[in-house]
Amino acid sequence: MIIMKEEVEDISGKKVFFLYPHSITQGELFDILIMAGFEVYALNDHQRARQVLARFPLSIMFINIDEKLEEHDWELYIRDILQNEKTRTARLGIMSYNMDPLLVEKYLMDMSLPCGYIQLKLGLQDSTKIILAALAANEAHDKRKHIRAPCENDPNTTMNYKAGDNMYYGKLLDISAAGFSVKVSGFEAMKAGTELQKVQIRLRTSLVMTDVILKGRRGDVYIFFFTNMNTAARMSVHRFIKQTIQRNIDSLTLSTPN
Repeated sequence: MIIMKEEVEDISGKKVFFLYPHSITQGELFDILIMAGFEVYALNDHQRARQVLARFPLSIMFINIDEKLEEHDWELYIRDILQNEKTRTARLGIMSYNMDPLLVEKYLMDMSLPCGYIQLKLGLQDSTKIILAALAANEAHDKRKHIRAPCENDPNTTMNYKAGDNMYYGKLLDISAAGFSVKVSGFEAMKAGTELQKVQIRLRTSLVMTDVILKGRRGDVYIFFFTNMNTAARMSVHRFIKQTIQRNIDSLTLSTPN
């Protein structure tokens, strides 16, 4: 069940945070949301979450009020976010198994949380439908079709391609569900539209074999799109993207909003 406020602003393409996500949320469901084009992150510290919202003040955050704090303390915490000048533009929602009508009324009517009060249900399918409905209602889908994960500084993200007796090695710069950019030498004569078969991509501990097509280049940086990618390879790419963008959030140096 999902209960939503009717009036929603345009917040397309914003980060979506889950504070103290339930186990059903952070596992396979995160994979599904990222595959659907949502930029999704887990937060497991409510004080750091305030800092994150101050850094990204137009984000969405769903708060699991079944964890960590007592309900009264959660109310104070949420009111502080709504009243603080650095975080008040964030759009909040509640996630809980508790459907006490008075609790729902407080968060929706009294506090007017725009992302609703989501009753979590056991099972991936029901939870996915509920959360996707909430994100769609709040126009959380990224304006880009695919989330792009930067990996230029990760030495364990590479591309190998063998053509005849020649082996080509490249360094990935970023990757999305659609394709990747890579810095590589030896492709100077290659034209847009060229198809390569059995390209091997290393994503840290995962190896992905797939076909690609060259879409364009900038100097020695080449843009390839995936073709004929199987399900296992696609899942490896999505999970790498999830892990990479989560690492970026976890590594941010943040300041506490006053």
